[in-house]
Amino acid sequence: MDAARSLLAVPASNRKMVEKALASDADAVFLDLEDAVAPARKAEARRDVVRAMEELDWQGRPTLFRVNALDTRWFYRDVIGVSEGAGGALGAILVPKVNRPEDLYAVAVLLDGVELEVGLEPGGIKLEAQIETAEGLTNIDAIAGSTDRLRALHFGPGDFAASLGMPQTSIGTRDEWDEAYPGHRFGYVMQRIVVAARAAGLRAVDGPVADHRDEEGLREACRVARSLGFDGKWCIHPAQVPVVNEIFSPTERETAWAEKVVEAYEEADAAGSGAVSVDGQMVDAASIRMARNTLDLARAERG
Repeated sequence: MDAARSLLAVPASNRKMVEKALASDADAVFLDLEDAVAPARKAEARRDVVRAMEELDWQGRPTLFRVNALDTRWFYRDVIGVSEGAGGALGAILVPKVNRPEDLYAVAVLLDGVELEVGLEPGGIKLEAQIETAEGLTNIDAIAGSTDRLRALHFGPGDFAASLGMPQTSIGTRDEWDEAYPGHRFGYVMQRIVVAARAAGLRAVDGPVADHRDEEGLREACRVARSLGFDGKWCIHPAQVPVVNEIFSPTERETAWAEKVVEAYEEADAAGSGAVSVDGQMVDAASIRMARNTLDLARAERG
């Protein structure tokens, strides 16, 4: 998932939707046991996750599923049942509503036991954490450094708004309440997630836009997230995937600029010159790092 731009969520209990998701152009897919599965179907859906990981073609994608939150009665059986059942077919677990580093420690301990029991590589099953509450954001640095299993932080805008008591009528896009605030209401939390992720060497993934028909709103949300440094964004419908992949990919103009900057730097370095100028603008070390990041991303997306 290192170069994943789009992360498509799909109900674990709906086989046809899972097959459709895996046949889409989404860079990554996760099977959801939390919000997308009714309480009466939770136990059966665990078996659906195992079967999907063992039987379906993930087309080279790492396998990923989301458990129910730690404070629910389904959580521990989600972790143990799927990880034992899927064994080596399981790549990672997405943990919602992570509030403290101890939350991920608890999941990691369960996985330690499963890996010993099933004979899997210790630490092989990775974790991804959703930041969806005020408590989670307050503890985000400790969460980001809590376990070597962790590879990504995700933003959950709907539950986060509820945690703060923020009025909201549209998850993931601007609504009438945004007009009352002179800025982006989630700007602080989004930037905070990216900073914590980068400091810990993790990926940062933005949450979903709930209205899959709102392409304009999705484009705006993607541009905001990418401008803040997010690596990618959730999709809740395959129709959202092309837009997310487009916005989170370097444009031809960005790639051309990056190639020009790196070439100019290498030429100056070979000539022993410390001054580099591209199109009349001085280029410094930060510019070189940004240019190389852009080229690395472009190469990764080309496969």
